[in-house]
Amino acid sequence: MKYDVLIIGGGPVGNYLAYLLAGDFRVAVVEKKGSFGGKACTGIIGAESFERLGLPKDAILNKFRGAVFYSRIRSFEVERKAPQAYLVDRKILEKTLAEKAIRRGAEYYMATTFIGFRNGRAVLQHLGKEFEVEATFYIGADGVNSAVAKAIGARTRAEFLTGFEVEVVGDFSRKDFVEVWVNKDMNPDFFFWVAPVNEGLARVGTFGSVDALARFLKVRMLKPEAVVEFKSGVVGFGTRRPWVRGNVALIGDAALQIKPTTAGGIVFGMVCAHALKNALLEDNLDAYEKACSWIRRQISFGLRFRRLFRRLSQDAIEEIFDVLGSEEARAIIEAQADFDDHLKTAKAILRRPRLLAKLIRISPSIVRALL
Repeated sequence: MKYDVLIIGGGPVGNYLAYLLAGDFRVAVVEKKGSFGGKACTGIIGAESFERLGLPKDAILNKFRGAVFYSRIRSFEVERKAPQAYLVDRKILEKTLAEKAIRRGAEYYMATTFIGFRNGRAVLQHLGKEFEVEATFYIGADGVNSAVAKAIGARTRAEFLTGFEVEVVGDFSRKDFVEVWVNKDMNPDFFFWVAPVNEGLARVGTFGSVDALARFLKVRMLKPEAVVEFKSGVVGFGTRRPWVRGNVALIGDAALQIKPTTAGGIVFGMVCAHALKNALLEDNLDAYEKACSWIRRQISFGLRFRRLFRRLSQDAIEEIFDVLGSEEARAIIEAQADFDDHLKTAKAILRRPRLLAKLIRISPSIVRALL
């Protein structure tokens, strides 16, 4: 059997890429799991990106128009009239994209594992039986622990963290607001989030340790006995090179196209899927990574932000909250912030002389990191 493109990994990015390519190429997707969804993923996607990418609206569970930020002793909120982000059902998202790809001609190999490459072919295994599939191009969309990346000898420089998330029953009457808690006394590795699914259920999580999540549930007055789902997974903040070697390319989490600020990867991977499609249409796979320069800049900024967060004390974070909670800063965030372009948001704040001066007084390294 011979395909133009074999995509290894049927997550949101792999399925989205299959949908994009199926009209122009003979495409097949290899997915290790027997069904879609199931991975730890909060599933918050910026509303503008969701619409621009043309994602299925039946995957939307909730719409957020604002966020409340909490530190140890301070809090502030930002809001807009229109929804700024959507909470999605990852299973519905993945399955709907796969269905659309199949209708356009893509073929799927479910419950099938990628073993490696042999003589220019992909070696696959299904129900204990090995077989080979040949393609002109191979795409690794198989996550952070990508077997395709290992097969092509890609080198990784990254910080790997385990994320823990629960769905918990509680009172979430402000269901159109996400909560972000930054308290290094409870968790020095990352922030906590509370993303309501509806008024009585929310996804609550963090990265670092499960003990930190347990402490937060207690502080947030959420009962462990009210948890109806628990998931965990690994994320990588850093770089993996190359994204292209010969006729093989990496995309999505497999290429570490992940926001180090929030650990989100769906939008970055899907944006790069369009760049990869154009490179394949031009029969010039080497053009793919260059076309993703905006994503690479966002990741670079996010890594600087991540290093800054690791260095800051909680006292410094309290001072930053005081600045960002000011009327001037909140007005800028509400007017100019972009859910998927954190570099744009940072630059908008730093263009204001008074805010810039206050941040420099807290620590000059803040400005250096953000710029």
